[in-house]
Amino acid sequence: MENQAFTDWKGKPINKTKHGGAKATYFIHFLVLATNIVYIPNQLNLLNYLHDRMHADIASSSTMVTNFIGATCAFALLGGFLSDSYISRFKTMLIFGPIEFLGLASLALQAHLPSLQPPKCDTVNEWNSCKKMSNLNASILYLSLYTVALGEGCLRSSMASFGGDQFDENDPIESQQKSSFFNWYTFDISLGGSIGLIFIVWIENNKGWDYGFGASVLVILFGLVSVASGFSFYRIHRPRGSPLTRLLHVIVAAFKKRKLSLPKNTDDLHQLVIKEETFGMEVLSHTSGLEFLDKAAISHGSTGAWSLSTVSQVEETKIIIRMLPIFLSSLSCYICDPLLVVFTIQQGNTMNTKLGKIHISPTSLVIIPLAFQTIFLVLYDSLFVPFARKFTGYRTGITQLQRISVGIISMCLGMCVAALVERKRKRVAELNGLIDSSTEVPISMFWLVAQLFFIGISDVTSFVGLLEFFVEEASMGMKSMGTAIFYCLIGLSSLLATFVIEVVNKATRNGKKGWDG
Repeated sequence: MENQAFTDWKGKPINKTKHGGAKATYFIHFLVLATNIVYIPNQLNLLNYLHDRMHADIASSSTMVTNFIGATCAFALLGGFLSDSYISRFKTMLIFGPIEFLGLASLALQAHLPSLQPPKCDTVNEWNSCKKMSNLNASILYLSLYTVALGEGCLRSSMASFGGDQFDENDPIESQQKSSFFNWYTFDISLGGSIGLIFIVWIENNKGWDYGFGASVLVILFGLVSVASGFSFYRIHRPRGSPLTRLLHVIVAAFKKRKLSLPKNTDDLHQLVIKEETFGMEVLSHTSGLEFLDKAAISHGSTGAWSLSTVSQVEETKIIIRMLPIFLSSLSCYICDPLLVVFTIQQGNTMNTKLGKIHISPTSLVIIPLAFQTIFLVLYDSLFVPFARKFTGYRTGITQLQRISVGIISMCLGMCVAALVERKRKRVAELNGLIDSSTEVPISMFWLVAQLFFIGISDVTSFVGLLEFFVEEASMGMKSMGTAIFYCLIGLSSLLATFVIEVVNKATRNGKKGWDG
């Protein structure tokens, strides 16, 4: 770790024994847990709120939920850019956490005051007579939702990278602890989602949406107080200007010098000078490949930022370009994940939902993969990683790309199992004459557990592997952007999954409802 790149909260040089390490991440874990107790259940239950309470039709509600998820991912890029460029990751959390708090408080207020909602009605039997939202109510709803998306997105971009900042990659012990942090980070997501789906959803469905959103406000407040209280323990990375501007500098300079020849000795390329290093700039060694970018570091003529780049800036650009194949291949494979979740819930809606005398909501099925993740992550970090490390020598047991591959294979197996279960479900429906009926098919919803198992395996492996890959591969000045890129991958995969559903429906319609109609 370049110590001059990090300070304590007062801006003074860090003391490695006092600042950072696993102890500093305990406060971050509480914030991650709190945000997912709130975000995951409200995201999954939002469609019910929009339809049943705000009287938006199903199509509009689905679009609003999709846009809300997409906006959260887009705002992650904004948060990553700001925290890497102008404000520290710690300040980003302190600024945008309260913004999410205000958005949730606004939702709670709207859900509590009858004047900010359409009049109550029976949306099941009297939908046509239900009064729609007024323009004022819709404006308050949209403002509240996108305020939550802004706060959540910017928090996402900073939490994982800020946690990673607390560990020195050059220290063997802290290097292992850093990998473990990402496992426990995902554990927090799973545990938080499970808690939220049990308690927040129950409060919203049984006590009222105002109480549910109010409880969410208190949970977020607890998380923010927790992360703020650890201020004296943190290693805080100094922002060093816009990473996007640095990338553009390299591309423009390389284009200007495209006709020049590279020197035989790469040491002749423009290097960082001591004065620049004191401002926390990471020194990256020259690597082979993508030689056309190396021309940006040829000292020839003008020495302005748009004409001459350092080797470190060139290498930073190479890192981003080398991430693209992983991003694009993972994006195409990760489409399976949202499809599996959505179709599993849809399948559950048509099946026998009884567990003894208890009716289980199909939405609550999401708890199953989250529970699997929670258990698997503990076993993975405490048993598998130390065991595999003895044979492979890798601090993480297996490489990040191997871990991602296991997750993608699990997704494929999950889709295959889902197809077999759907085939059985349709056969039972045909035998009972229920193909076009809204009556539940006499087959237990718990046939879906097998495909949910593979979702859990996938998230334990590919989710953590991709997150760790993008954060660790990014240069020191682009860690938050690396996290944001990961969450954009998740968001884009959801949008592409929606596109796949639309294409399949149109291709199978034949004058009737489509396959997923």
